This record gives sequence, C-alpha cells and structure tokens, in this order.
Amino acid sequence: MRNEVSSISSLARERTKRTGSARHRLRRDAGFTLLELLVVMVIIGLLAGLVAPRYFEQVGKSNTKIARAQIDSLSKALDQYRLDMGAYPTTEESLQALMTKPQDASRWSGPYLQKAVPPDPWNRPYQYRSPGEHSDYDLYSLGKDGQVGGTGENTDVTSW
Repeated sequence: MRNEVSSISSLARERTKRTGSARHRLRRDAGFTLLELLVVMVIIGLLAGLVAPRYFEQVGKSNTKIARAQIDSLSKALDQYRLDMGAYPTTEESLQALMTKPQDASRWSGPYLQKAVPPDPWNRPYQYRSPGEHSDYDLYSLGKDGQVGGTGENTDVTSW
C-alpha cells in the first residue's frame, strides 16, 4: 500500500512539474516582439494610405449631394412663395423673405421654411439672384473652393 501511495504521489509531482513548465512556456510565448508590432503597424499604415483617400473623396461627393438637396428644398419654398405673392423674392429681399415677411407683402403666408435658411455644406450662404440670368431666379453654391466653376467637390451646385 505504501508503494502505491508513493507512486501516486510521485506521479502527482511529475504532473505538477510538467504543468508548471507548460505554464512557463505559455507565459513566455504570450507576448509580441517589437518586430511583430512594427510589421502590424506598417500594414495598418498601408491600409490607411489606400482607404483614406477613397473615404475623403466620398465625403466630398456627399457635401455636393447635400447642397443639391438643400437647393431643391429652397426652390420648392421659393415656388410656394411665388404662388402666394405672384413673384419670386427680389435679390434685395433675398432668401430671408422665405422666413420674414417683406414690407408691403399683404399676401405673404409664410414662413415657407420650418427652420432658418441653412448655409451651404461649406458654411457659406447660398447665392440668390432674382431675376436670374438662367431662369426666373438663380440659386447656387460655389462649392468647396468658393470660386466660379471647378470640378469634383469644387464644382458649382445650381438650381438651373
């Protein structure tokens, strides 16, 4: 019986030694080397260099789409104003006539917008001219660069 107990206890000691060395080996293999971390950083940098330009190009396109949607909304409000008043607001009255009753405007039924006239997506006011060169009125944004013409995000967004 003593032999059985001693052989069982020696097996338990041997098992503990193996488990202890396995734990030691796992702890040593658990970390990353500096080289592995540098390789991962380089891969992330390359992916960012490829993805970021495409992402920012989409942001520019979305600003142009927002400007088109806002111009469309303002155009509908201007059309409603014309139905009530018989004419579009003058250049001097500007788009503010959609929110504030102009002097001598007895048939004004506004406000024609729920909120104040927003700036364009590049934080500049929309340009409004009535009578316009292209139609009854010209409503437009000069794009990101604020200059006439341009391509991409710098393109003008117009109502005509």
